Amino acid sequence: MKKNKISKNWINKQRRDIYVRKSKIEGYRSRAVYKLEEINNKFKFLKNGLSVVDLGAAPGSWSQFMSKNYKNMKILAIDLKKIDKIDNIFQLKGDFTEKDNQKKIKEYFNDKVDLVVSDMAANTSGNKNLDSIVTGELCLQALEFTKNIIKKDGQFVSKLFMGTTFNEIVKYSKEIFEEINIFKPPASRKDSKENFLVCKKLR
Repeated sequence: MKKNKISKNWINKQRRDIYVRKSKIEGYRSRAVYKLEEINNKFKFLKNGLSVVDLGAAPGSWSQFMSKNYKNMKILAIDLKKIDKIDNIFQLKGDFTEKDNQKKIKEYFNDKVDLVVSDMAANTSGNKNLDSIVTGELCLQALEFTKNIIKKDGQFVSKLFMGTTFNEIVKYSKEIFEEINIFKPPASRKDSKENFLVCKKLR
């Protein structure tokens, strides 16, 4: 019974959500696209001609947004799940932490990249503290990957949950980047612990 009630509440919340409705009207795959748009409106990290890695990209709305709104971007999207085809995007199915996949990413660009973005989060378990720890670990792995693949003036944007690992991740990001910002975009649900880490200029 409880599960059905939660499911109904989620469905009702989705129906009332203006971002869900907007994404359907504008042809995007999820409401998450507006988080990227709002983060970029504030920090201006997207522009024509960038090389970008989109980590945990499924269902693909972030890659969709970048491809649709910017010219001559070279985008690689990777996720454990299969992503339906997006024009002008190179897609990989797999774990970005595996050496074989990292090799494929490096070979595709044949150079360091301008930007790494990540909207990755752990599958929700119902335990918010556990979810924040697991998502925090994903953010740390993304940081570790990013520091080896981006250009000196490169940028990194990643989901980050408030929780026990939050300060550790911010501290580690400051060791890698010169400029660090934390931002919760309006499109992020009020009851969500998510924030976004925006990092610029590799040390």
